[in-house]
Amino acid sequence: MAVFHPIDEKDVTKAIVGSFMRQFEEYAESDVIIVGGGPSGLMAGKELAAKGLKTLIVERNNYIGGGFWIGGYLMNKVTLRAPAQTVLDELGVPYEEAQEGLYVADGPHACSKLIAAACDAGVKFANMTIFEDVVIRDGNRVAGVVINWTPIVSLPREITCVDPVAIEAKMIIDSTGHDACVLSKLEQRGLAETVGFGAMWVERSEDLILEHTGEFMPGLVITGMAVSTAYGLPRMGPTFGGMLLSGRRAAEVVLEKMAGEVASAK
Repeated sequence: MAVFHPIDEKDVTKAIVGSFMRQFEEYAESDVIIVGGGPSGLMAGKELAAKGLKTLIVERNNYIGGGFWIGGYLMNKVTLRAPAQTVLDELGVPYEEAQEGLYVADGPHACSKLIAAACDAGVKFANMTIFEDVVIRDGNRVAGVVINWTPIVSLPREITCVDPVAIEAKMIIDSTGHDACVLSKLEQRGLAETVGFGAMWVERSEDLILEHTGEFMPGLVITGMAVSTAYGLPRMGPTFGGMLLSGRRAAEVVLEKMAGEVASAK
């Protein structure tokens, strides 16, 4: 029978605090910060980190993956329309063909594989962390995000004076779904204007979201359902191919913008 090496409680605490703080300090200045750890954000992060970019995903929940874990209507099956099933092939996720061009997989399997692939590529995470505001440079360039601990929002109002901190990056990606949190904050500051997402239309939505994924303003790329909110596109409902391929497209846009940094990272 195995016998564990002797350690004290303080050793466990020091290991956690030391490792977390070193990583937090290192990623306070990243190449790319992705706000939102759902399928689009994970896909973008995986692609970017694989190219050698220092990539941090900020997620307000204690878990990563968003709706990719659970699918639609609390039934943990996820659907993807062709050609997005190729992403499942890349990740090694089994699936079945529900009908021609429509594929179904287990959400927990697909999501955990995508998270693992992002981690393997080098993505780091700040979860239980909420986006509060943007860092702006040169008038309208998004240069970072202001963050705080998620539990802060649950504190009584009279004791919520807990100042946030800011972290910076060369590019920011808004992958916060229909909430489009980064865009919404820019809109509050009079720096952007969004339309709000339209009614569900799966067939049109995914193509349009992929088509419109890109740089919304200097330093800010939008992906996934945030794109539908930005441009008034139909919502896509509980299918995930558009989100995955939009995340990949967002990464391509960032790589195009940061061609010099990617070359030096290699």
